[in-house]
Amino acid sequence: MKEKKEKPIIHNKRRNKIRLHSEGKETLLLTGAILAIVVGASLYLIGAEIGPSWLYYTVMGVLIIIYCILLNFFRCPIRMFQGATTKSVVAPADGHIVVIEEVEENDYFHDRRIMVSIFMSLTNVHANWIPCEGTIVKVSHQEGNFHKAYLPKASEENERSMVVIRTPHGVDIMARQIAGAMARRIVTYSEEGQECYIDDHMGFIKFGSRVDLYLPLDAEILVKMGQATVGDETLIAKLK
Repeated sequence: MKEKKEKPIIHNKRRNKIRLHSEGKETLLLTGAILAIVVGASLYLIGAEIGPSWLYYTVMGVLIIIYCILLNFFRCPIRMFQGATTKSVVAPADGHIVVIEEVEENDYFHDRRIMVSIFMSLTNVHANWIPCEGTIVKVSHQEGNFHKAYLPKASEENERSMVVIRTPHGVDIMARQIAGAMARRIVTYSEEGQECYIDDHMGFIKFGSRVDLYLPLDAEILVKMGQATVGDETLIAKLK
């Protein structure tokens, strides 16, 4: 079952401000403690002249780089969408567009939809944002495999969480968080019956993964394949 957590309070709307996401607290503390122990042991061994000093400096350097990568991964930018929110669908994640195609969606809609997929690499922010305004009408979590997130079969076979939002105009939009080969934990904050807004956080996926959007066939798609996206900033589509 997916782990439910209280939605983080992120009300400060100053653009470009960066903070660390609450989902990274335990990981960063544990990794920092291990790093401190290894660095302390290395300095002791260097002082005792046990083994070549370059080896210990190399180990320390590698661990510090890994820790910096984790800090980058758990960034949580505070953003505010600058455009008109009416009938807008905004990128739910940082990453690159890897799929824009018409597909048969069989979990909720059971009809044809336009799927737009955003792949998140290890260097991307992994916080996920609500893509459109409305009311949460469906939230579900399904266990599955851990194929590489950019593969087409990941949408149907990987572990995933589904959030369906009904806009004020009665249009249902689905956002699907998908685990990847390394991602083993999907956190979804949305709950059925909640009102939701662009700029709200939808959840978080730890390590490489992807988010799919399922849109009506008449939606005007405003992105192209390979395009970089910025969560809560890039306009993905306009609804009719």
